[in-house]
Amino acid sequence: MILVELDGEARIYPIQVLIWHEIVNDTVGETPVAVTFCPLCNTALVFERILDGRLLDFGTTGNLRNSDLVMFDRQTETWWQQFGGEAIVGELTGSELTQVPTRLIAWDEAREAQPDAAVLSRDTGFARPYGQNPYVGYDDIDRPPFFPVANEDDRLNPKERVVFIENGGEAIAVPLSALEEVGQIDAPVGGRDLVVAFEGGVRSALDSDSIAASRDVGSATVREAATQDLVAFDIPFWFAVGAFAPDAVIVTEWDHIAENESPCCDWGSN
Repeated sequence: MILVELDGEARIYPIQVLIWHEIVNDTVGETPVAVTFCPLCNTALVFERILDGRLLDFGTTGNLRNSDLVMFDRQTETWWQQFGGEAIVGELTGSELTQVPTRLIAWDEAREAQPDAAVLSRDTGFARPYGQNPYVGYDDIDRPPFFPVANEDDRLNPKERVVFIENGGEAIAVPLSALEEVGQIDAPVGGRDLVVAFEGGVRSALDSDSIAASRDVGSATVREAATQDLVAFDIPFWFAVGAFAPDAVIVTEWDHIAENESPCCDWGSN
């Protein structure tokens, strides 16, 4: 589930629906948003749809770039890369959408956190087997991406899930499996002191035929250390980071963490 909380309102978007449609145009509170999911890169990103005072409405082009969803807006027919939210072809080329901080969490946790949140219905008007995974076994760590990608980066396995954070011209990638071992780390990124924490209970959308029966791969949250406000991030496969953010630093090792102490981390090289 993608949980979006804006302007005092919360909405829940099941991956079981988004895996088939990839984009939902909606308004949460007073903020128009595009809720997106690219199954081939495992990128669940939410963007504001207002750009320079213009309201944009997004659809899928049917094209991929480095296995990532390429969107278009219906107002100018500009093409947009989902990873990073940058316009790559058309009138608005070079513009960037503002990413909205969200949480990728389990259904039970989402309902507990926001019991009054509206939930995206399966009554979409389309005949799709919602709840089923059309990419069975795709996230197998030993299976390569379906399509070739630029800048194959062998610092991590291509299908390794990473917590990707970009801020102030800096980008880091924290392997989700390593984060699970320590639970939480402090991460300074682009002048912001952040806390990255592992959360269990979130099932893979790309494992077995039934998403609900797939294995628990976990998730994460990223917050400001001082305020605990959510910060925008994503949990893509490593190959997508290698293709779109090749200068990202991998956080691979942490100092020993004593009970009730805040952890600190050592940084890998570029």
